[in-house]
Amino acid sequence: MQKPVITILFLALIIISCKPTMIYKDISYTKNNKGEDVKLNIFTPKNIKNKNHPVLIFVYGGNWNTGNKNKYNLLGRNFARKNMIVVIPDYTLSPNADVDEMTKEIASAIQFTKANAKKYHGDPNQIFISGHSAGGQLASSAVMNPKYGIPEKTISGIILIDAAGIDMKNYLEKYPPTAEDNYDVTWSKDPEKWKQASSIYFINEKTPPFLIYIGEKTYPSIKLANEHFLEALHPFQPNVKPIMLNKKHVPMVLQYFLPWSKRLNEAANFMENVK
Repeated sequence: MQKPVITILFLALIIISCKPTMIYKDISYTKNNKGEDVKLNIFTPKNIKNKNHPVLIFVYGGNWNTGNKNKYNLLGRNFARKNMIVVIPDYTLSPNADVDEMTKEIASAIQFTKANAKKYHGDPNQIFISGHSAGGQLASSAVMNPKYGIPEKTISGIILIDAAGIDMKNYLEKYPPTAEDNYDVTWSKDPEKWKQASSIYFINEKTPPFLIYIGEKTYPSIKLANEHFLEALHPFQPNVKPIMLNKKHVPMVLQYFLPWSKRLNEAANFMENVK
């Protein structure tokens, strides 16, 4: 009797995960420093008409020197099944760009999303951004550092998933950048540039609301940076409590590839309840 039950359960999970979605691939949203197109993918629920859905921009990680938007199609589809419009941009990786150039590109992705949300049945007044690992640094810095030109209230909320680099100045003062992982190119040797890339220094009363996830088995540097970030955030957002999960760094994002992940509903509830 056990096999039929397992089979029925498995089929049920497949049916649940098969709510139809649409994907619009390889849409150019800006040019990089070499004049090349930088592209993004957009995921939507299928057969939607005249509805303003909330929009989620997801910025992937990869230590600032690896990654590809197409690896996150499952994540995009799963969020779209929660009645969101999902935007997943590529960005120019190190050593072909430094962190400032990458962040400018993510800021351009935000501006593109704001300008084009209605075309994909998204609400331009309900745009959220999320990032895992290096993507958390790029996403938060693009929104929070005024040098990138994102107007106040463009982004309704920020979801950090085991974010790296949000207090990078502190980290690089202890471990100066070397050629390993292209950190000498990504971050330079200039402490002021490290500070400009660390979103912890740009927290204020206008900072969008946060939902923060931290892996209990993640890298110590990420745990420490998130602790510092929360300490700086609490005077302005005292009710933010990190969601701690018994996971290592990479599984913190892999869980979003599962259509039944609780994280999908948590994100949807966060987006729905932000005022």
